[in-house]
Amino acid sequence: MSAELKSVQQQLKTLRQQIELYNYQYYVLNDPSVPDAEFDCLFRALQQMEQQYPHLITPESPTQRIGAAPVKAFAQVQHNTPMLSLNNAFDEDEVKAFDRRVSEGLAGLTANPIEYAVEPKFDGLAVTLRYENGLFKTGATRGDGYTGEDITHNLRTIKVIPLTLPVEKAPGFLEVRGEVLMLKADFIQLNKEQLQKGEKPFANPRNAAAGSLRQLDAAITATRRLMFFAYGIAPNRDALTPQDTHSAIMAYLARLRFPIARECAVVQGSAGLIAYYSSIAAQRERLPYDIDGVVYKVNALAQQEELGFVARAPRFALAHKFPAQEAMTRLLDIDVQVGRTGALTPVARLEPVFVGGVTVTNATLHNADEISRKDVRIGDTVIVRRAGDVIPEVVSVVLAQRPAQTRRFVMPDHCPACGARAVRPEGETVARCTGGLFCPAQRKQALLHFASRRAMDIEGLGEKLVNQLVDNAIVRTPADLYTLGITALANLARMAEKSAGNILAAIEKSKQTTLARFIYALGIRNVGEATAKDLARHFGSLDRLMDASMENLLQVRDIGPIIAQSIVDFFAEHHNREVIERLRASDVSWEESIGTASEPASINAISGKTFVLTGTLPNMTREDAKAQIEQLGGKVTGSVSKKTDYVIAGSDPGSKYEKAVNLGITILDETGLKNLLQTI
Repeated sequence: MSAELKSVQQQLKTLRQQIELYNYQYYVLNDPSVPDAEFDCLFRALQQMEQQYPHLITPESPTQRIGAAPVKAFAQVQHNTPMLSLNNAFDEDEVKAFDRRVSEGLAGLTANPIEYAVEPKFDGLAVTLRYENGLFKTGATRGDGYTGEDITHNLRTIKVIPLTLPVEKAPGFLEVRGEVLMLKADFIQLNKEQLQKGEKPFANPRNAAAGSLRQLDAAITATRRLMFFAYGIAPNRDALTPQDTHSAIMAYLARLRFPIARECAVVQGSAGLIAYYSSIAAQRERLPYDIDGVVYKVNALAQQEELGFVARAPRFALAHKFPAQEAMTRLLDIDVQVGRTGALTPVARLEPVFVGGVTVTNATLHNADEISRKDVRIGDTVIVRRAGDVIPEVVSVVLAQRPAQTRRFVMPDHCPACGARAVRPEGETVARCTGGLFCPAQRKQALLHFASRRAMDIEGLGEKLVNQLVDNAIVRTPADLYTLGITALANLARMAEKSAGNILAAIEKSKQTTLARFIYALGIRNVGEATAKDLARHFGSLDRLMDASMENLLQVRDIGPIIAQSIVDFFAEHHNREVIERLRASDVSWEESIGTASEPASINAISGKTFVLTGTLPNMTREDAKAQIEQLGGKVTGSVSKKTDYVIAGSDPGSKYEKAVNLGITILDETGLKNLLQTI
């Protein structure tokens, strides 16, 4: 035997052993160690080698059988008709070649184009259901295609599977083929429950469905939300079943109350097949279940019989698979990105890998907790998932391929963009940068918030202009706005001298503001408009607020530990204080007062009371009414509750008025509000 032949035999042996191992992990253990795309590549490589060396094909080769042997924990069931696999296509040329082979195989028997029944390719577990005289008798997995596992008791727990066929006269024997799967929403809920119980979450809906269906205890299966879709019947000569087309069989199954995919259709020729593939691909992310491609079947049953079978698959059917949504690659490093709101997100840097139709080099790791839960380490081999337009993510680690020299990742305690402290509030999964006013990653968001209507109200300073100012390095912090010159603005795209003058005038006008607006404009995390007003009223001075301790802050109405800590963290960052001092130096100012932190305000009929405004007031705007109430220590909220003291109702007050009447809350009109204000 030549050295070359020995080498080929060894390659074939290695490929077959690897595929058999993956088959065992996928079908028997329900714990796949590689994504589908990796398996498909190996299988195709084996097929190509055996085509090149047909005399080396052996009966035990994976290409000569359909799947893995069933586990021995279940009784074995012999299939009356084998449950064959389908050949795969991955591009349009292979689909056209399939249509051409079908046409040639039916030459003289039919006119072109060929009619095909088409349907989504479910990503679940194939099963067969046997009915005798309309009663569900047994159900089995596909197993190796010839012998499956008896899972009748588990299948009976799936409510969508009929136990009795809803017809007066049922076939004496009917074998329904279909797929058991788990809907996306049910999968998410199941994994939440797994985590709550401290148990390992499932990798994907198919893994969850397979693990649930193959429980030895049917009571466990009954607790899982499994779904079944029928996609055909085993060959049947009973006159009660359709004998003409596959589409007629699907309609018959629907009449028997078996779930079938709504997306089933009938098309003509290769053009129809390719158009259907594109249509389903566009719908894929919106479907309630996972699919990994579409299936094409010659519609006429007589033509199917004429075309027949090859060793492991029918000639009349084809699976056109989508680009793999999962792929395996190596994790080279982990970086941390800072978002517009200061959130720190770990990002995996990957060896380039083709997944979901594109080459992926980066993938999100979400947060430190997820890295710990998945035990992701730098240097690991990982499985990456990309579904549609969703950001690629690292799904899991291939522990069997972990090298000895891997590094654990530690989340930084300082922002990588600006060096400010990164804090992770108790109960939250995300760490955040505290350098809101000067952090480069947060510049655009900080400037837009600072200039917004309820903050400094700089008219004309919108997103497009902020983008230009930051991208051209003209503005780095809000303080830089007050040193802008007309030349710098006028030279920007779509910014004439008059427009630039209007912007500068709006910036100048914003220098005179209120303490509450200025506090809100700083963009302190968890400090909204109402909280900013409470802080301004309580402290009366920005310096007193900046120097306030946790204890001082907790004395402010409606401020708890989380908000107080956010304020302390913000003012503890000296760069934030520097920006504030520059703003003051640019003559940004407001009136200050003693504040209740130093001297309690006088008690009046409004102080500490909660108001709700509803309807249209005849002579006051809601903003005016709100400002006057808050100036006297009242609080204005948006909804009526038992804690509401007054409802101020104008014309067309709506449901808030009705709720106030039912709760017995004092209702005032505009005159009543004015009288209340004037008595103080």
